[in-house]
Amino acid sequence: MSLDPINIKEETLSTIKFNSQTASKMDRIAIKLGRSKRLVFSQMVDYFYRSKKDPLDFNDELLKNMLVKNHQKYIGFIKAQEEMLLIPAKMEMSRISESQRQIIDRFNKEVLKHNVDVLNNLNALAGAFSESGKLLNTILDSLNNKHALKAQFVFILDGYIRSRDSFGMMTSAKEKEDLIALTKEQIRLL
Repeated sequence: MSLDPINIKEETLSTIKFNSQTASKMDRIAIKLGRSKRLVFSQMVDYFYRSKKDPLDFNDELLKNMLVKNHQKYIGFIKAQEEMLLIPAKMEMSRISESQRQIIDRFNKEVLKHNVDVLNNLNALAGAFSESGKLLNTILDSLNNKHALKAQFVFILDGYIRSRDSFGMMTSAKEKEDLIALTKEQIRLL
């Protein structure tokens, strides 16, 4: 392959002289980036030209200003979200919480009042049942006493009838009177 003088583009080259320490730094940068020193130098010049950054400004004020602007945008966005969403949501949750607390308080009061009323009614019913039970026991005792009394009366009557039937014609009036008196006494003792 031969070099054609017509196709070779001529570049105008300028020379910059710098010390060996700067040359060493330039070599390391070029090796690290994998480019030629001429290309790295050209890109550095383009960078400083476009960014209008002063190479002596180590604090990079443009970067700081850009970060501050972005930071302020984020803060503004967060404040807007806070005012639009968070504060109304918090207020709504507080309102709901207070309403729920009031509902629970009213429910508890009503339920407790109702429970006390039911308990009082149950106590009254228990007292009434107790009195009814006593009355029923009294009636039962009376019925038992009545049945026992009837049974005893029938027993006395049977005894009287047997004794009277055993009397003959010769039984004295005094024995008949004694039997009647004894039977009346037994009935009185019931």
